[in-house]
Amino acid sequence: MRAYFFTEDAYPYLPPEDTYESVRVNFPNKYCDPLKVADLYDKYLDLWTAADEIGLEIMNNEHHQTITCMVPSANLILAILAKRTKRARLLILGNPIANRNQPMRVAEEMAMLDCLSHGRLDCGFVRGVPYEISAANISAFRGSERLWEAHDLIKKAWTSHDGPVNFEGRFYHHRQINIWPRPYQQPHPPVWVTMGSGPSADPVAKHKYTGAVFLAGYGGIRPIFDGYQAAYKKHHGTHAPLDRLAYCALVYVSDSEKAAKEGAEELIWYITANKVAEQWKNPPGYFPPQIAGKMLKGAATVGSTGGISEFGKTTPDEQVLKGNMMYGTPDQVYGQIKKFFDYTGGFGNLLIMGQAGFLSYENTVKSMRLFNDHVYPRLKELTAKWDPEEAMAKRDQVQVPKSNRDYEDFSVDFVRKVS
Repeated sequence: MRAYFFTEDAYPYLPPEDTYESVRVNFPNKYCDPLKVADLYDKYLDLWTAADEIGLEIMNNEHHQTITCMVPSANLILAILAKRTKRARLLILGNPIANRNQPMRVAEEMAMLDCLSHGRLDCGFVRGVPYEISAANISAFRGSERLWEAHDLIKKAWTSHDGPVNFEGRFYHHRQINIWPRPYQQPHPPVWVTMGSGPSADPVAKHKYTGAVFLAGYGGIRPIFDGYQAAYKKHHGTHAPLDRLAYCALVYVSDSEKAAKEGAEELIWYITANKVAEQWKNPPGYFPPQIAGKMLKGAATVGSTGGISEFGKTTPDEQVLKGNMMYGTPDQVYGQIKKFFDYTGGFGNLLIMGQAGFLSYENTVKSMRLFNDHVYPRLKELTAKWDPEEAMAKRDQVQVPKSNRDYEDFSVDFVRKVS
């Protein structure tokens, strides 16, 4: 098991909720105080540096035109961390390459970051959430196809070493490809790709890349992980290694149940503050027709992570039941993670959303230390003993409430087709 510490670098100083329509896309930047922004950047960079010193890996990402994530360029943040940290893997999850008109810039910057960090880069590609479409000034239609074509261009740039080569695709055309520098890791840095359904897992498994899922919960995780496993077996004839799967959850650890509850109530700001206007949730062409239709009928609501949007009306305990949050004492947090691990059949990477909203530097670091000292070793022991056949045989013994049924039903059809 590898654990990556993650914060989205939020700007939590919101005006009264009834004075704005959405925290995404059209939240007026008149509410932005650059002095507070500068202090927040210092805090977040210090948290990632502390994660490195404690013994955790590091993850960052980017979003656009939102207070939930003040990182419009994850590459810039990672360049700073490449020189401020010493040992941690640096996961960028990721670059929304389907929204890029110039994927070659991503190829160059990732190679540069790999060299700056002496080969500690984990390079993640994402399609981007629905709210990124307006900010990118791009059509959502055929976004997945653009993602994989941009990936092909970037991979060709990373692995061509004998002088300029050309690329001719449906969406991208580039001549005289000859990047400098080339990546530190050969043939290229490890690649991660986010997955939101069984179908989206197929090309990730085909390339043997690490597939990551954000806050899908008990109701959504199996169809995605099962889709990956079925596709991996279809393409490669064997069960996928444990380190090919990753899950992101909100995690907070403290030395008492009372303190843990207080911290979790601050951390859950990431979900409860995510007010999004309806017009940004379902851009034409972004979702498959099955999902888009259900959303138009009000039968499904997609939030910032691809799961169910619960703006302003959920609690930490509800999110623990759903599998989106793990909080409590070290024993409690280990038990919650193990239960989710057993339910899924196993995963080898835990992406820890460990800070959000007004959760302080001190309490975040305390949680990281308790996780590293008292939870992490047990997770490593758990994964070291993992056996795929035993894991799949016992997972149905885990009893949990179901959620996100609409999201699950779409994905499970794909799993049946490729199994």
